[in-house]
Amino acid sequence: MTNFLMGNYSPLSVEFKEGAGPWLIDNEGDRYLDALSGIAVCGLGHSHPSLSKVIAEQSAKLIHTSNVYRISFQEKLAEKLTALSGMDNAFFCNSGAEANEAAIKLARLHAHNQKIHEPIIVVMQNSFHGRTMATISASGERVQDGFKPLLGGFKHMPYNNVEALEDYVKVSENIVAIMIEPIQGEGGIVVPNDSYLNSIRNICDQNNLLMIVDEVQTGMCRTGKWFAYQHEGVLPDVVTIAKALGNGVPIGACLAKGKASGYFLAGSHGSTFGGNPLASRVALEVVTILEKDGMDEYAAKLGRYFMNELNQSLGGMKGINDIRGKGLMVGIELENNCTNLVAKALEKKLLINVTSGNVIRLLPPLIMKESEIDRVVSILTEILKEHLL
Repeated sequence: MTNFLMGNYSPLSVEFKEGAGPWLIDNEGDRYLDALSGIAVCGLGHSHPSLSKVIAEQSAKLIHTSNVYRISFQEKLAEKLTALSGMDNAFFCNSGAEANEAAIKLARLHAHNQKIHEPIIVVMQNSFHGRTMATISASGERVQDGFKPLLGGFKHMPYNNVEALEDYVKVSENIVAIMIEPIQGEGGIVVPNDSYLNSIRNICDQNNLLMIVDEVQTGMCRTGKWFAYQHEGVLPDVVTIAKALGNGVPIGACLAKGKASGYFLAGSHGSTFGGNPLASRVALEVVTILEKDGMDEYAAKLGRYFMNELNQSLGGMKGINDIRGKGLMVGIELENNCTNLVAKALEKKLLINVTSGNVIRLLPPLIMKESEIDRVVSILTEILKEHLL
């Protein structure tokens, strides 16, 4: 471990030198099954041949010019994403946090157009929207320690509680937007009631509020739909994506519809690297592959298989509170802290993650096979039995 890196990460000792599909190979030549996808990033797995080819071809031609000039791949990518999402236009950046920053700025412009001088964006407790000052201010308390004073203008409400939200909106002035994760990822794979997003859409419509949906972790077919809000058939005003959009090449996007799509004017927002020729071409290839291979439907089918196998192997096991998820976004909630299971799984050559202290988070590549899901379930069952019994 080098002393030249800041101490904000505490990486495991393993280092990977190559990957193929859902598998990674370390410096010793050992193979690991990846059930985390680089935290929902590598939906198409590692070293996808089509993406490797596109990266090589485009890097040999042109990597960056800036948004001072037209970028045709960016334009084509925006056309694809708006068609798939039901939005009108797109702004490209480099990460989920930047996409959410753009969404927050759209909400502020929404307020400015209504002459609201102290706008409030309603956000949710236990949420996560990024690590910038604005996005940690919008997130739950666990990422805010040491960074106060935070950015004002956010009101945290309990997740999946429509009544509390309605009561607050009725008595509060200056609310301009509601910002929501359709499933709380970092918060522990918390899946709301089936009608939750529809209720939020109705509240926004009745009060001229922007509905902002953070799909950074849930988007790009992860939950069995292109975007998780599509499970309820709603259309937000603003959608943010990143992570799986570039399959490891950094790119994010803020998509907008209706009035929100017209708020950014020339010079009002920007990104030096956002949507450059390399990132845009790779993301366009990712979208093309996901669409051509029907990965939304495949993720839904494989997710059902995954949940069924987990419930058969782990259901009723003492110490497990819940097994939940949607598509290939799965959480196993334990009664007590289980952060030690990350190392235990690593010993068995399986990559997992624990979030909120007691939830095993599983975000396997969308291209996994049932036989590989079986292996994940088998290893998890083994380490959980050791841990709980």
